[in-house]
Amino acid sequence: MKASDLFVRCLEAEGIEYVFGVPGEENADFVMSLSKSDKVEFILTRHEQGAAFMADVYGRLTGQPAGCLGTLGPGATNLVTGVANANMDRSPMLVLTGQGSTARQHKESHQIMDAVSMFQAVTKWSTSIIQPDSLPEIVRKAVRIARSEKPGAVHLELPEDIAKRDTDMEPIAPVRFRRPIPAEEQIDRAFDMLCRARRPVILAGNGCIRIRASQQLRMFCEQTDIGVISTFMAKGCVNMDEDYCLFTIGLGAKDLVACAIDAADMVLAVGYDMVEYHPHLWNPDGTKTIIHADFQPAEIDFHYHPEVELIGDLAQTLAMLNERARVNGKMDWDLSREKRVREEMLGEFAAYKDDDTKGKLRPQKVLWDVREVMGPSDILLSDVGAHKMWIARHYHCHEPNTCLIPNGFCSMGFALPGAIAASLVHPDRRILAICGDGGFLMNVQEMETARRLGVPIVVMVWEDGGYGLISWKQEQQFNSHTELEFTNPDWLELARAFGWHGHVVTASRDLEATLEAAFEEEGPSLIVVPIDYEENMRLIKHLGEIVCPI
Repeated sequence: MKASDLFVRCLEAEGIEYVFGVPGEENADFVMSLSKSDKVEFILTRHEQGAAFMADVYGRLTGQPAGCLGTLGPGATNLVTGVANANMDRSPMLVLTGQGSTARQHKESHQIMDAVSMFQAVTKWSTSIIQPDSLPEIVRKAVRIARSEKPGAVHLELPEDIAKRDTDMEPIAPVRFRRPIPAEEQIDRAFDMLCRARRPVILAGNGCIRIRASQQLRMFCEQTDIGVISTFMAKGCVNMDEDYCLFTIGLGAKDLVACAIDAADMVLAVGYDMVEYHPHLWNPDGTKTIIHADFQPAEIDFHYHPEVELIGDLAQTLAMLNERARVNGKMDWDLSREKRVREEMLGEFAAYKDDDTKGKLRPQKVLWDVREVMGPSDILLSDVGAHKMWIARHYHCHEPNTCLIPNGFCSMGFALPGAIAASLVHPDRRILAICGDGGFLMNVQEMETARRLGVPIVVMVWEDGGYGLISWKQEQQFNSHTELEFTNPDWLELARAFGWHGHVVTASRDLEATLEAAFEEEGPSLIVVPIDYEENMRLIKHLGEIVCPI
């Protein structure tokens, strides 16, 4: 068979369901082979970056890689931002690019560039296929690397002449392996340290949103009552309604939640990834007693120096701690500070639930209504901008992977294409993307993809006519900001041009009903909300006045 046909058969053997992307001349053989598959669906996108974000979200929600496809040269470079985002946010992905013939790669030639080296900086592995018979091994290795903890992106390049060659090889059947688990004596040592602590707290990171890990973490908290503070990307690892949920940490300014860590004499860091929220922000003197439980050893850092490391399958690690907690019973810990933090945060979330403003809406009120409309398993995707900070602080979850925030690489333009992929994975759930007007227009072309696919997503744009997060940061640092304003299109005309439903909400009292109506509409809907970002500086002032009790 032709090498490109074998490539597709190998993807089928791995259970790959989707490849998102843009065809070109140098990946034409692969695309034609893909068109004959009844197991792998090709989704045509309007830009390679959109394709990468779609594959990113598919990987986050399923734990299984999808493909994102580009041709050589500009097709490959257009993928890079979305690929880097997925890789740093620990989402499994296959990056598939074409390349010019091996007969011309050694010299200056049309669109030829070293894509393999380029992708090495933003993937777990990057390689070119130079021998058709190696395809089964390469694809098997690529998927294993992409899925292995911590998951990430893998890049495979297929030159146009290699794609055409014949091969007699067959795909290699996938064989899954079980991750190792920590030694019993390490678990005993860690649990003994917890028992001797007075004010322990749990810091939950990205690793905790794996379903089995989340289940075991919840069991552990139900047995111990220890409070859980999550990073942005760990939202939903414990149910927001449980008394041990202390919500989210990660804002640049000190929030109420940080008081629980300040008071703690021991931090159990579970699935914690410092790419999100660096430990110098919560352990500035490097004096906290830390237990590190994760799939991989801790990063070496002065501010994060664990006394015990529990390395291995995270769910099994937590299950082993649960066994000891069942035998030992609840400890005489002082968790009063944690309970106070939760009560104070709940008060802040509800402070504007009855806000009745016109013109510009307050972020707090918008997110209260969004939470009221979204069910426990519905999915919110946040783009990157000032709205992300409000979502991180005010929107909380019942289940893991129901609030997707890019917080490692933090790329704008993520939410619209990501929402399309989320709807493909979970067509029975409500899918809402919240974007700033800057981030939304970075991948606005994918509105056509959404309409063509008929996905019933809702995208809410918070309109402020500028790069609000940069303005916020500059105001904090310099007491003024540079020129960051821009103009926007007529939103209703834009929606109509792409075949979307369109709504503009300028009164708080109308938002919840408009959201409900949008979710009942057939196909995609756009809701634009003029937002009151004067609340940004009010929040910073409020946070600056927080003093944690001694």
